[in-house]
Amino acid sequence: MALHLIGLGHGDVAEVVECLLRAADQSGNPDLAAYRRGLAHAIGDALDTLPAPAQEGAE
Repeated sequence: MALHLIGLGHGDVAEVVECLLRAADQSGNPDLAAYRRGLAHAIGDALDTLPAPAQEGAE
């Protein structure tokens, strides 16, 4: 529901997760890297619980 309110779709949120993981890999601070990975995995897990988006043109 929150995704629809702010205009983001599943793919957008998946991209955010990928960006967080890349940022974690490039971080020189181990604590910040761990935080970013944890946040990315939490968002990814929440995204996995959402119903699959409807396919356009599917009946």
